[in-house]
Amino acid sequence: MLDWDRLRIFHTVAESGSFTNAGVRLNCSQSAVSRQIRALEESLNVSLFTRHARGLVLTQEGQELYNTAREMVHRLEETQRTLMESRERPSGLLRVTTMVTFGAVWLTPHLEQFMTEYPDIDIKLILDDADLDLSAGEADVAIRLHEPEQADLIQRPLATFHSHIYASPEYLDRMGTPVTPSDLDQHDLITFGISNVPTIRGLNWLLTVGNPSKERTPRLQINNLYGVLHAVEKGMGIAVLPDYLVHNRQKLVRVLPKVEGTPFNSYYCYAPELRGSLRVALFRDFMVRQIRAESNIL
Repeated sequence: MLDWDRLRIFHTVAESGSFTNAGVRLNCSQSAVSRQIRALEESLNVSLFTRHARGLVLTQEGQELYNTAREMVHRLEETQRTLMESRERPSGLLRVTTMVTFGAVWLTPHLEQFMTEYPDIDIKLILDDADLDLSAGEADVAIRLHEPEQADLIQRPLATFHSHIYASPEYLDRMGTPVTPSDLDQHDLITFGISNVPTIRGLNWLLTVGNPSKERTPRLQINNLYGVLHAVEKGMGIAVLPDYLVHNRQKLVRVLPKVEGTPFNSYYCYAPELRGSLRVALFRDFMVRQIRAESNIL
């Protein structure tokens, strides 16, 4: 039978990468941590770490044990949160992840109302254009603006978002305003550059709109929507941007307003273990209310 205390220490060491860092997290000495790991290795008759000057590296056996320990720790944390939610007032930490621009521009300002309504629920907002692994416990909830790729997640549709063509008044004064899609051939186009993360797909329709048989050459490519937004605001060219990103930004004008790309859907995702979580359900309902209230600008 594995000793839980040693397994907990092992998990912390694997996460920390060294006995010293693990000791700080566990509030005990480096030697005490080392002794516990050595005792665990002796009880299992395997080596769990390879020692290097730069730190500790899991062996194959260590990686297998770490995968199990990580799952156990994650389940224990979820059990603790569920027990805390059994009180009349929902409480505890909710870790929410979404893409950088949506989280910073739209979601963050709305969190104030949620935290006012539920003062005992703490939020940890993790902004990352890469999809964090919810099944591995990297976050509790994900708001994704593309079809989720993890088939084991519970996925609830949230809303449909739209994108249009935008430019700054200064750029239009200098270069003129396109009247038809074919006029875009004479303009400096800014596009979303190639990225190895899912983010929002299909934002580069500016290159073919009005002439699908011939792709235009962009003047500037940036693989970050914030970068594209700021370039447009600086008058560097015309670009396609999601409407949620442009709302209330006085420096931008919608160009060819009747032209828009294919709408894209958003999803509220979480692991099956959180199906009964009150915090997850409350935040989902809050998101639905907020998005419906602002559906005309998204």
